[in-house]
Amino acid sequence: MGKTDELVGALDAAATATVVTPTAPPARPSPVRPLLALTAAAAVGITVLLLARAGVLDRPAVQAWRTVCLAITVQALPFLILGTVLSGAINAFVPADLFTRVLPKRAALAVPVAGVAGAVLPGCECASVPVANSLIRRGVTPAAAFAFLLSAPAINPIVLTATAVAFPGNPAMVAARLAASLATAAVMGWLWLCLGKEKWLRPAVRHTGHQHGHSRWAEFRQGFQHDFLHAGGFLVLGAMAAATFNVAVPRTVLDTFSGSPWLSVLFLAGLAVLLAVCSEADAFVAASLTGFSPTARLAFMVVGPMVDLKLIALQAGTFGRAFAVRFSAATTVVAVAASALAGGTLL
Repeated sequence: MGKTDELVGALDAAATATVVTPTAPPARPSPVRPLLALTAAAAVGITVLLLARAGVLDRPAVQAWRTVCLAITVQALPFLILGTVLSGAINAFVPADLFTRVLPKRAALAVPVAGVAGAVLPGCECASVPVANSLIRRGVTPAAAFAFLLSAPAINPIVLTATAVAFPGNPAMVAARLAASLATAAVMGWLWLCLGKEKWLRPAVRHTGHQHGHSRWAEFRQGFQHDFLHAGGFLVLGAMAAATFNVAVPRTVLDTFSGSPWLSVLFLAGLAVLLAVCSEADAFVAASLTGFSPTARLAFMVVGPMVDLKLIALQAGTFGRAFAVRFSAATTVVAVAASALAGGTLL
């Protein structure tokens, strides 16, 4: 019986050794989004061609709309390209656990430090959601990760430089945006530290940063391509919406909101949520809204990178709908209050 058992064991081991687990084929990019983008581009091109043949594009109102839209896009595009290049480089070449090594151990101190650290991630606000998720999975307290999530797209050097270019000769606007955005990020981090509940949070497994065995340059190219196409689409849509807003909305409607300090702030804050303009381009959109007060335009630039429709969807998909609803609502209130305070003090 002993030899028989040994023989059976040897046969089992051999059978186990010869079993080859099939490897999953590499994921192929879905053709749906490129097809949708091509279809949308073709539809816009055909529409423009038809309007040009009908002579509609020669009308003064349409010419004004075209000038405003093109001016906003051309001014913002260099900053968008530079920001997405740097964002892709950081994602591919900066170690993913960098912040876990530099943040303080005490959560109350880690929140403002993480907010200031947001300046090292210049890029679209969409990139901050998976980065914050990665920080939480690597042991960073959620309060600090959320402070980073809010500050990264709002206070990085690209955004502040774009703000200075969009508001020439007005450094107070840059300082007000920096102060209001940092204050909002820190207050939201502390609020989560005091009032946040784990049951609201649904951490998802998403990767950010370099993966072993993958080409860093390929990851850089993929990250840049994703951020640029994603943010560029919202830039064009935001420029078109801002141009339409300037040309089509009657002056009486604008006077209704711009004449009241609080109504103008609330109106542009809500507009920022709906337009979802990339943070590297929103300063140029805000600068074009000349009928509103500086404080109202500041609220547009502070609220937009922290709360808009695409960010709410990203947060709901990453952390859960219960988190996204509460966090977005609270962030809007805090951002509007911080904008009003900074605008009233500095502008």
